[in-house]
Amino acid sequence: MTFPPSPVHRPALALGLVALLIAPTLVYPVFMMKLLCFALLAASLNLLVGYVGLLSFGHAMFFGSAAYVSAHAIKVWGFDVSLGILAGVATAAALGATTGLLAIRRQGIAFSMITLAFAQLVYFVALQLPFTGGEDGIQNVPRRPLFGLLDLGNNMTLYYVVLTIAVLGFWLAYRIVYSPFGQVLKAIRDNEPRAISLGYKVNRYKLLAFTLSAALAGLAGATKVVVFQIATLTDVGFGVSGEAVLMSILGGIQTMLGPIVGALISVTMQNYLAGFAEWVLILQGVVFVVVVLVFPRGIVGEYQAWRLRKRASRQALASPSSSRGDVSPEPGVSPHGIQHS
Repeated sequence: MTFPPSPVHRPALALGLVALLIAPTLVYPVFMMKLLCFALLAASLNLLVGYVGLLSFGHAMFFGSAAYVSAHAIKVWGFDVSLGILAGVATAAALGATTGLLAIRRQGIAFSMITLAFAQLVYFVALQLPFTGGEDGIQNVPRRPLFGLLDLGNNMTLYYVVLTIAVLGFWLAYRIVYSPFGQVLKAIRDNEPRAISLGYKVNRYKLLAFTLSAALAGLAGATKVVVFQIATLTDVGFGVSGEAVLMSILGGIQTMLGPIVGALISVTMQNYLAGFAEWVLILQGVVFVVVVLVFPRGIVGEYQAWRLRKRASRQALASPSSSRGDVSPEPGVSPHGIQHS
């Protein structure tokens, strides 16, 4: 079985990695860490929406539940940061599997509403449970040395740890998409009845994809706790789910780099337009509307579509049939592209 080539271009990937390595020397490291966390959250949602065709309105429950569990494990139980993050990821994956058992039985808007309902349920549970701290959340989460060696109290050291986590998360998403399992997910997205007729256990594939997506969202939430040293109700609120959806749409659904671009735009606007107070939401809305109208496939999606059109155009001009004149020109146009008067 052959698979389509990956859209990731090595020169661009190498350039992007170099830019991320030197970024904290040019930009405030905490800003970059926030960007990486939300890019990973958007990537987790994009995995579900873009490659399975399931739109979730409740990814904040995985992001926030992992944040709470990681914060409690690190602060109260004294876990190492790595174990605290793993505890958060495991919690998000378990919650994803439980939620998915019910949600994947429906499609379209019904699936989205079920995920939203579960997310609201998790929000109110987080508000009532004693260990979450209610409206105050879990604050002052300590940044203990990672493995007893790396001083996470240093923002530069923490940045490279977060960067490593984000790269591993994106690599996992990439391997899921460009694997036999990922090809089955795309087949389910494109034509579920045909996938069923071929003998695939569609609900099993959906459940596994949903669980993996939840685990990636949990990884983002647990990492965010280490960065900001706090877990609050905002982490499980609908606003986080909405931001993840908007980031995916801005960057481009069904693209690997789209979540990064979408997160870059959204987080940058939140940070650098904060001085406009309540006008921030209006400015964000205007930008989102303009981007959606000008780039229906998202910024990265439109760029990839443009490159495909350009490549197809070059291949058409260079094909032997074109050089022999076998292709019938359009009315009023010669085989060499010269328009007749």
